[in-house]
Amino acid sequence: MSAPTGPAAKTERLLNLVLVLLYTRRPLTKARIRQMVPQYASAPTDEAFDRTFERDKDELRELGIPLVTEEVSAGWDDDQGYRIDQREYALPDLTFERDELAVLGLASRAWAQASLGSAAAQALRKLRAADVERDEESLIGIEPRLRTTEPSFDALKDAALRRVPVTFEYRRPDSDDTMTRQVQPWRVLLWHGRWYLTGFDLDRQAPRVFRLSRIAGSVRTAGRPGSFEVPADHDPHLMVSRSTTPTQHSPAILRVRSGRGHLLRRRARSVGEVDDQWSLVDIDYSDVDEFAGEVAAHGADVVVEQPHDLRQAVIARLRAALGEGSTAGEGEAR
Repeated sequence: MSAPTGPAAKTERLLNLVLVLLYTRRPLTKARIRQMVPQYASAPTDEAFDRTFERDKDELRELGIPLVTEEVSAGWDDDQGYRIDQREYALPDLTFERDELAVLGLASRAWAQASLGSAAAQALRKLRAADVERDEESLIGIEPRLRTTEPSFDALKDAALRRVPVTFEYRRPDSDDTMTRQVQPWRVLLWHGRWYLTGFDLDRQAPRVFRLSRIAGSVRTAGRPGSFEVPADHDPHLMVSRSTTPTQHSPAILRVRSGRGHLLRRRARSVGEVDDQWSLVDIDYSDVDEFAGEVAAHGADVVVEQPHDLRQAVIARLRAALGEGSTAGEGEAR
């Protein structure tokens, strides 16, 4: 069986090479390196190994890794060996300015509630272990949000990384009806505050872009890992930018409880007081699904007066939060 190929296999091979050369006490010959790195050991011929090893050496040096060539003792198969200078490879002690610490803290908080929150927390623990603490005081009033609350995010991310075909129900923007789509997922990315999937639509036999907020239900795998290749010239940002239409804003009238909904009030075109308990907020939004989720998060403190489709979308989310079939949310959204 042939050895695995592709970016992941190459990365693993380079990482194994770095580990072998970094922790050796003396320079290693090519013959010894071939024995110790599994991907080299499986090379079909000496010529194939030599070509791969030469390319890998050049790539490590381009990455700034201090690969050293030294003479070895006469007892080895050849007179040239390789190692990585640990003193040159090690990072110097890290120090951060106040503004840099603020950025680090901001970045960690951006992912705090996301599916990558554990990675952000691990990065902070490593900084603290090096006696580096993020700057909290300069972040007052700033709350970044980089959310992956889309239910399909994790499944699509994993499928794209493993190159596994998927199938899911997809809702068109102009209809509540869904259609089953079979897709080879290429990349999941954030574009202008929304998450998208680029991939190859197997039913239409063409590349397509899917917005994660329009995926209904669960994402199911429909094939084996590594069963397709992502085009080498694939540019997900370009593909999404060409498929999305310019943002169009729609007006909404919200009834907001006094002392609540401060973010909505700040974005509003106008705010009028109804009585001591309620205000009428005139606000624009660009996407029904996204804005309905934002309004529903306020619970009983925000009620949609207009338009009807936004009100129904909020009701649906309130019902889902209270349990399938509950009508408790409808009375609050009159």
